[in-house]
Amino acid sequence: MTQELKETVLPITGMTCAACAVRIEKGIKKIEGVEEATVNFALEKTSITYDPNVAHIEDFKKKIHDLGYEVIEEKVELDIIGMTCAACATRIEKGLTKLEGVTKATVNLALESAAIEYNPAQIGTSDMVKRIEKLGYQATLKEEQKESIKDLKAKELETQKGKFIFSAFLSVPLLWAMVSHFSFTSFMYVPEMFLNPWVQLALATPVQFIVGKQFYIGAFKALRNKSANMDVLVALGTSAAYFYSLYLSIASIGSNEHMIELYYETSAVLITLIILGKLFEVRAKGRSSEAIKKLMGLQAKTATVLRAGVEREIPLEDVLVGDIVYVKPGEKVPVDGEIVEGSSALDESMLTGESVPIDKTVGDSVIGATINKNGFLKVKAKKVGRDTALAQIIKVVEEAQGSKAPIQRLADHISGIFVPIVVGIAFLTFLVWFIWVAPGNFAEALEKLIAVLVIACPCALGLATPTSIMAGTGRAAEFGILFKGGEHLERTHQLTTILLDKTGTVTNGAPVLTDILIEEGFEEQQFLTLVAAAEKQSEHPLARAIVAGIKEKNIELVEVEEFESIPGYGIQAKVDGHVIVAGTRKLMNKHNIYIEHMLKTMEDLEGKGKTSMLIAINNQYAGLVAVADTIKDTSKEAVQRLKDMGLDVVMITGDNKRTAEAIAKEAGIDHVVAEVLPEGKAEAVKQLQAQGKVVAMVGDGINDAPALATAHIGMAIGTGTDVAMEAADITLIRGDLGSIADAIYMSKKTIRNIRQNLFWAFAYNALGIPIAAFGFLAPWLAGAAMAFSSVSVVLNALRLQRVKLSGKGEANR
Repeated sequence: MTQELKETVLPITGMTCAACAVRIEKGIKKIEGVEEATVNFALEKTSITYDPNVAHIEDFKKKIHDLGYEVIEEKVELDIIGMTCAACATRIEKGLTKLEGVTKATVNLALESAAIEYNPAQIGTSDMVKRIEKLGYQATLKEEQKESIKDLKAKELETQKGKFIFSAFLSVPLLWAMVSHFSFTSFMYVPEMFLNPWVQLALATPVQFIVGKQFYIGAFKALRNKSANMDVLVALGTSAAYFYSLYLSIASIGSNEHMIELYYETSAVLITLIILGKLFEVRAKGRSSEAIKKLMGLQAKTATVLRAGVEREIPLEDVLVGDIVYVKPGEKVPVDGEIVEGSSALDESMLTGESVPIDKTVGDSVIGATINKNGFLKVKAKKVGRDTALAQIIKVVEEAQGSKAPIQRLADHISGIFVPIVVGIAFLTFLVWFIWVAPGNFAEALEKLIAVLVIACPCALGLATPTSIMAGTGRAAEFGILFKGGEHLERTHQLTTILLDKTGTVTNGAPVLTDILIEEGFEEQQFLTLVAAAEKQSEHPLARAIVAGIKEKNIELVEVEEFESIPGYGIQAKVDGHVIVAGTRKLMNKHNIYIEHMLKTMEDLEGKGKTSMLIAINNQYAGLVAVADTIKDTSKEAVQRLKDMGLDVVMITGDNKRTAEAIAKEAGIDHVVAEVLPEGKAEAVKQLQAQGKVVAMVGDGINDAPALATAHIGMAIGTGTDVAMEAADITLIRGDLGSIADAIYMSKKTIRNIRQNLFWAFAYNALGIPIAAFGFLAPWLAGAAMAFSSVSVVLNALRLQRVKLSGKGEANR
């Protein structure tokens, strides 16, 4: 029996460039039992698929630590009520450590608290609280004790900002002295002390070894593991300038030479500019995950619950399944659940895109983060924490942003060998200048070496793809389009054929009463009363549609005396002394009821996609009612958009050919595959693929799951079943076919953006390195250019956050 593989996500700190990400990825893949590992430099996370019988999370942490990086873990403290002895504490401790994602748990009986270290990508505090309560105790979160990754990143950002200010303060006098050396700036006043080599040494040394310490540490870790990254380039370049200047300063002792060529400003200014570039990069990278922040911002922070007969306001993560939650007018619904008391209109636009509030009452389900508009509700919690619909959406977006598109492989491969090549080019440049171009001029040759080292930037290559995927998938999520991974985002723009399921995808999926034709001699009120009463006993969807349609006409239902369902034919019932027969032509013929004059009318209705039910009262034809599954308001426009994009649109259904063609015609679809069994849908996908077409299957039902899995891209309508969404590559939450065109458009824009980033990243290095090698670039300018290259790539990716979707702007063209 094959062991089921597990997936885990670990946040990593300490990466400085794409080469770091490649090194970690390679290192983890070498661990026995690891099937797949991807490291996202932009998100600073690694996703690992592994066999839990062979590999363990501790193995991954150790490998990451050995490579010179660390896995970030969060810490939380819980107050625990109900412990009576040391055995209680031990029991809770063991129970917590068994949870996947908890690395350490310490329970203190005296303080009645638990200190837990855990991986937030695997487990949440609500899961820990549930486990403790399952063990028979009560637990509440000490929120102020929680140390989050967000706090750590904010702290790191502040530290880097402080380093930059300190570094800039010391570097400005050095830069001032350097600028005054040019002939066109000789008029500038420079204090004499700024030209003193020992003052320059005093200013440059803190920058080199305090601010620049992070580059030395990073370079040491990389070289210790027989690899190289951006830190190696920076450490080599700045050290060469600093130590050569130090040598010249010492050599000048006792010399009468007033002015000597020093390069202290080169090392100091380079470090200052690189720190500044990193600050800009981190801020820009933070903006690229804006979608996740927006989604998380939709969640309620607290919930009012009834506990032991007392109304209490508690943190959202403390809500448990089965709790009765109070939702007042204007408040957000905190959890997914069912209304047990009250009625109201709920704004579900954040999920469905439908701006009109939906009326809800007892028995109806509600979704967390939707807004209660007017009534007071009591909701029984069904799904909490990571199980809610919004939490699942956030999870899908995070996984997509952390995934790797195939287009990224080339950049990763180049990043892995980039630094050694650059170091080689730099030393070759030094030799060429020192031996041939400027024989014996060590200072000039060294300057060119430094310029080559610092202009090369593997960061731009590493950021080119993940930042675009983060921005693209995040923007799509804001419009209800969830890509499950970067590979699906990349494949979507290649689609040539869209295969649409009919029921629930092109149509609303709920039949409605469309026509009532009553024979002369029958009174309308009595006809509708008898039909509604008879059909009320049937569980058939068409019967429910008939009853619902008649109810809307304010017809009062009466009791049925007798009822019989005749499968494949219809029903027979006795209501108020009248015998009612309702169903097909065959049922009428069976009872010898004359209907010949209505056959043409029935054919006309079926030609319009409607299903007719013939009605006889007391063995005499009385009329017919027609039911239809109407197309969605947006279907026709959406199909036209797909056609305008050059795509073939095909509708597939199990319905009869005449009805299917009528629906297709109304929606503007030219090709129809009708009367297909569920397993036949997957076969239809294969047939289209055999013709060389890149196929997307769009569906919403359980019977669509095989076809969704078979297609190049499976798109599940989010208002459909969980099974369909699980089998699909893209979920269209809003149930609008316009989202298909939006998904394809977003894919095209994202792939174009990635190609732009990769082109400029390659072009930057291909042009910048030779320019520096030929001596046309001062080292400090090279450092500024290197910092700008990473920032420019991220800023270009962020343009995706302004893409207009849902039929607006370019997406409609």
